[in-house]
Amino acid sequence: MSTPFIAILMGSDSDLPTMQATFEVLKSFGIRYEVRIHSAHRTPEATHDYVTDAEGRGCQAFICAAGLAAHLAGAVSAITVRPVIGVPMDGGPLKGQDALLSTVQMPGGIPVATVAIGKAGAKNAGYLAAQIMAVSDAGLAQKLRDERARNKQKILARNEEVQKELGLA
Repeated sequence: MSTPFIAILMGSDSDLPTMQATFEVLKSFGIRYEVRIHSAHRTPEATHDYVTDAEGRGCQAFICAAGLAAHLAGAVSAITVRPVIGVPMDGGPLKGQDALLSTVQMPGGIPVATVAIGKAGAKNAGYLAAQIMAVSDAGLAQKLRDERARNKQKILARNEEVQKELGLA
């Protein structure tokens, strides 16, 4: 049996700096991932071939980053029944608003889970992919719970510090 992984597709290499946030999240949980540059418009055959191959090799979900017309996530969702997460990139004259609408407005039956524009979305795409994998991986689910508990403690500790700094505690 193949090792489960997440496939990350980017419409352009200019998406790479933003998508580093996705890579960091997946690495932090020990999740294997692959990265490819494929365009829904410029390399449709290569995109199709990669998606079908990845699905056959154990891909659990696809994360697709694209800007402007942002059809990559929808094109991938049309090929596979695996979950697809779309990350709208924040470039272009509309600062990612066009990418957001292109990614989120999918026809019924071809879903794309869409996250926020840019780096925050890239980070959340990693977390969402981890949560998808955690449905069938109790160890990964516990890692996610543990991280949330650590984050909670950081916030509570910082709250106490701020209260002391302001002389309110």
